[in-house]
This record gives sequence, structure tokens and C-alpha cells, in this order.
Amino acid sequence: MSNYARLRLAGLGSALLGALAVTAGAPSAQIAEQRLHLNPVVAKLAEGRTVYGLQAGIEMSIGSARAAARAPADYIYVDMEHNPLDLPALYQFHLAMADRAMVLKKGNLQPNVALMARFPPEADESGWVVKQALDMGLHGVFFNGVDTPEQARLAVSYMRYPPRRDAKYPMPKGVRGAGPGNATWLWGVTTEEYERHADLWPLNPDGDLLATMMIESAEGLANADRIAAVPGVGSFFIGNANDLAHGLGVPQNHPDVEAARQKILAACKAHTIACNITANTADDLVRRVSEGWQMIRTTVAVINAARPRLKDPKTAPPPADPFALPR
Repeated sequence: MSNYARLRLAGLGSALLGALAVTAGAPSAQIAEQRLHLNPVVAKLAEGRTVYGLQAGIEMSIGSARAAARAPADYIYVDMEHNPLDLPALYQFHLAMADRAMVLKKGNLQPNVALMARFPPEADESGWVVKQALDMGLHGVFFNGVDTPEQARLAVSYMRYPPRRDAKYPMPKGVRGAGPGNATWLWGVTTEEYERHADLWPLNPDGDLLATMMIESAEGLANADRIAAVPGVGSFFIGNANDLAHGLGVPQNHPDVEAARQKILAACKAHTIACNITANTADDLVRRVSEGWQMIRTTVAVINAARPRLKDPKTAPPPADPFALPR
């Protein structure tokens, strides 16, 4: 079987066929099927694993995109709320993250590193920018200013297509327009396959998009449990909790800020969604992982320093060089 045929089976079909079974020529009826997530973050979260993210710099060059594609992380997060909103640069950055050698080595179309971003509009005003982000192939959106469950429902609707009559998960009803030509090119799939994958996890177990709600205010904190309960919400993000500290009217090192973190983590656990936090040191990273935060935004240096202390395979960061391929 050619490499191309294997990639078609791994990335485009509804099942990932076991390589050994295929090599042995086993009848297809006897081959175990396994759903392949094309978003590496969703793939790991679905297995109960911890994922790690890096924040992209302001300068999104081809070189930085190549480095991002093989970083020891699971996702790259681009902050375009506090940095210039440059959608063409974001798309070019995503294009440059394409790694053909990795695809051939790995044997499927799942990238090692997902690309997500955060934009200026508040959650309930972000429909237009979400459309741009998803149609350029991003794997998830960070929604800032989520204070109420109503805002979360709107954010979710922006990321979903209107349901088909036979949809298993029709609500919350999506309003996303259909035109994913750029996304299908980046994902390497047909429009039909893309639309099957382009739904929100964990609402749809087969979905590969992640909707992340940023809890940044006293109102958002008070409503954290109700926001986490909105179908389609996949994770919370509080970063360094700087905005949250401002929202609470206290310094960032105030005990109320840590209490807020723990309340947000409890809401995530209660509704089985991921909780994302920033860790600036190895000690902090190890602590947050032990508390149950499943998404950690950090740096390569911190990941490398913390890796020896995270013995559990489910919490260990990705290897520093997953395929040892020439750059």
C-alpha cells in the first residue's frame, strides 16, 4: 500500500485502520476501528491527558511557524486581543506550520501542534471574527469577556454549522456559514470530512474544534458553574488571572485570586471540561497539573524543566523533538 493510500485511510476516512493489520492483509471486517481526532489537543483531552500550550509572539514569520510546528507542545495560542489583529498574517502562519515530513512520518493528517487564537471582540460580538478564524483552519477559539451563560451559548453557536435534520447533537443551534475551502486545504480533507470533524468537542465526541471561555470578571466568576454547563463549551482559560484580579479589585497575589482559580477549576471538574491556566515556572506547572488543570500555557524552558518531574504518561509534556527530522 502506498504512503498516500495510508494517509487517506488515516486522515480522510471515518476510521483509522491499524497499521499492522493492514500490513498483514487482514480482512477489513476483522480490523479494529479507531476514531482519529484531527485536533491533537482534543485527541489527548479525550484520553484524559494533560495538554501544553505556547503563546506565539507578535512576529509570525515562516521561521517561527516552522519552530511552532515541532515545538514540545500541543497547541500554539495567538493573542490578537492585546496585539494587532492581523488575519492575513495568522493565515500565513498557519500555512507555514504545515509539515509534510511529519505527516509522512506520523502516517496521518493530525498535526502535532494545533493552532488557536484569541480576538478583540467580546464573546457575544465575535461572530464575524470566528468565521474568519475557522475558515482559515484554526482548531479553536478563545473567547474573552465571557460573563454569562448566554454569552457562552452565542460563542458556541458561532463555531457550529446549522444542524442537519438527522443531527445527533442539534443544540445549541449553529449559525456558522459554509465556505471552508481554506480550512479543508490546511486540514487535508474533503469538505464532507471537514464538516464532520468541524464540530465542538466534547458536545460532539467526534468534533475537533475547541471553544474556550475566558473567565475574567467577578460576574464571570459568579457564573462559572452555569457557563461550564453550556453544551459546546470545551474549556475555561484564565491565563495569569491578571484580568480576573482587576475584576475582583485586588492585587494579582491576593488570596481571593487563588480562591477564584480554585472555584473555576471546580466548575471545570464538575462539568468535565478542561481548565487552562498559565504556569511560569516548573514548580507552578507541576503544582497545577497535580491539582487537575488539564491545559497548561507555558514556555518551552518551563516544559523542559518540569518534564522529569511528571512521570505519569498522561501528564507528561510531548517530547522535545518528536520525530528527530532535519529542519
